[in-house]
Amino acid sequence: MENKIKTLKKKSNRVRELIIEMLSIAGSGHPGGSLSSTEIITCLFCEIMNHDPKNTQWPDRDRFHLSKGHCCPALYATLALCGYFPLDNLKTLRKFGSLLQGHPDRRACGVELASGSLGQGLSVALGMALAGKLDKKEYRVYCLMGDGEIQEGNIWEAAMAAAHYHLDNLCGIIDYNGFQIDGRVEEVMNLEPLVNKWESFGWHVVECDGHDVEALLCAFNQAKEVKRKPTMIIANTVKGKGVSFMEHVVDFHGRSPTAREKEIALKELYDISQSID
Repeated sequence: MENKIKTLKKKSNRVRELIIEMLSIAGSGHPGGSLSSTEIITCLFCEIMNHDPKNTQWPDRDRFHLSKGHCCPALYATLALCGYFPLDNLKTLRKFGSLLQGHPDRRACGVELASGSLGQGLSVALGMALAGKLDKKEYRVYCLMGDGEIQEGNIWEAAMAAAHYHLDNLCGIIDYNGFQIDGRVEEVMNLEPLVNKWESFGWHVVECDGHDVEALLCAFNQAKEVKRKPTMIIANTVKGKGVSFMEHVVDFHGRSPTAREKEIALKELYDISQSID
């Protein structure tokens, strides 16, 4: 277990390096939420989910839907590390004609469905999970949402439906980093008491540190054991995690790093990688 945790930490840090590199090349994008969701996506693809990069249409694969599509750099980097496409493809992020657009496109290998119109992802995942039940499949569906995103009413319609249909094959994750494009979530539209809200909608709720890979693994494994209700994992995270000058800074919700900022960020991430060994 100790080696597994260390490996996931190193992979998460590598994903962060790739996020910084590709956003710097692109000259645009969303580093803050990409960096805050890194461990969540890494744990899912590198440990929790059943999937096969060589057989992307395998009917029994687990499904992942990135509802907060603007944070796709974290997903693209993880997919590349898992072998869905070459690492060099990451350099084409947001370029004309690239399959790696600023929001996920299903033409990109490993992407289940296009996303980015916030508030709709949980309904998409709900449909996937319901289809799995109707087809008597064993696959699980994971949906990653932003905290600002769940201010959208469509999220709560999907929440009601998922509990009504007892979709225990559905696991939602909220990247609770406390910021959205307009500022602090609590000031724009306060979400609390968030645990109580999801429980009142009939969900099993797990709250954890979204940067603690061991805690995340425990949360995902706990979700697999829950019967007749969906699970929501509220992952407490830090916007811009891993890069000191980006952490808790709303400006980096949608601003890519400059060349100098890239150098500083990669140096900090290198130091973190060395400390993991």
